[in-house]
Amino acid sequence: MDLPSPLAWLVDEAGASPSPEWFLAELGRRLLADGLPLLGGALTLSVPHPIIARRTWLWRAETGAVIEALAFAAAPRSEAGREWLAGLGPVWEDRIGPSQDNQASDNPLLGWAGIANEAGGGSFGSAEAGLLREVARFAAAPLAALAAREARAALLEAYLGRRSAARVQAGALARGSGETIRAALLCADLRDFTALSEVTEPDVMISALDAWFDRVAGAVHAFGGEVLKFIGDGVLAIFPVTATSGEGDAARADREACEAALRAVAASRAGMAHLDQLRQAQGLAPLPFGAALHFGEILWGNIGAADRLDFTAIGPAVNLVSRLEGLCKPLGRSVLISGTVAANTATTLTPLGEHSLRGIADPCAVFALPTD
Repeated sequence: MDLPSPLAWLVDEAGASPSPEWFLAELGRRLLADGLPLLGGALTLSVPHPIIARRTWLWRAETGAVIEALAFAAAPRSEAGREWLAGLGPVWEDRIGPSQDNQASDNPLLGWAGIANEAGGGSFGSAEAGLLREVARFAAAPLAALAAREARAALLEAYLGRRSAARVQAGALARGSGETIRAALLCADLRDFTALSEVTEPDVMISALDAWFDRVAGAVHAFGGEVLKFIGDGVLAIFPVTATSGEGDAARADREACEAALRAVAASRAGMAHLDQLRQAQGLAPLPFGAALHFGEILWGNIGAADRLDFTAIGPAVNLVSRLEGLCKPLGRSVLISGTVAANTATTLTPLGEHSLRGIADPCAVFALPTD
């Protein structure tokens, strides 16, 4: 049975598409080559994500470029693809898969913009519309596979972080597997959380924790870091050193990781100061915290039981940054910085001398931010 080229591609090859944007661009290119008068296309997928509700990819036929638009869970529902296509020309659109008539469905949505004729009418005649209906039908299987992959990636990133999720998706599942990397580490923890939770309603406490995590995790991500885990009211994050080619490049990469961590912790402090102002206006107690920065080698990989793994970091550097964070309260500081980070930054820091850390053999040179 001979099929038009776009349909044959959907049957034989589209399931191996590396990404939704590649799928949309390649399908649009094949429809153009088959004679369809297209100006653009749009593909929308619903994703299981704590913030993002839908992702829409927009393809422009003239350039072949694809851009992405995000719809957030807290925002009113919008139809970014349809609105963008309508700005190009007449629109043909269809839901893919079951419940195609349900416009509130979370099934993939595929749409195309055609070229308007002189009378302002649509360019999709009966033959073109028929082909697009067949495209929507044949696209169901490859789009289901793509949607499943995107959903898996979104869930893994939400729970593991982007870098760790990528490693897991690439098949790094064996217990004990991992790699040694250099990274700046950030360990942060709320002060007197146990006492506060004893006198605070659970829903109010959860809101406070979410607000705290928003400030510190948001700052970590803004400066290229990754949150490895939330432990109660604590956070462990890393700023990995990027690949380098020479000795001079390696030193610069170390500095960049440390500078990113310092900028992140400064942004966290600013965010928490603003949050404390909001809480004070509501008659709530402030949320004091401690944070520590260190730099060193960590083992980053799978650790755990045979049937329950955690993708995390271990090693002396992780132990030291945790112990250093515990020194914040005795020293009356919100942020403490190890000597290895201080040696890798041009930022002016206040030396606090050397301190013994529980379980750490050698004393650690400790620094603080001048404004702390």
